[in-house]
Amino acid sequence: MNSEMYAEVDTALKKFRPFLVRDGGDYELVEVTPDGIVKIRLLGACETCPSSDMTLKMGIELTLAEKVMGFKEVVQVF
Repeated sequence: MNSEMYAEVDTALKKFRPFLVRDGGDYELVEVTPDGIVKIRLLGACETCPSSDMTLKMGIELTLAEKVMGFKEVVQVF
């Protein structure tokens, strides 16, 4: 794991977290792989939300793409 990239991802996600919490959800940052894949577990209301794919791709993924060099993709883990 790239600890520098992990720290950058963690910082960027903390800025996104209030939007999830506002809707009764949250996330757990599970892993950042050396090749730029970010693995996230959605929690609370986000676990069963029909829009969770949209949250991952249009919210979290876009946020990370703008803020983290070397980022490639967000993957949800269960």
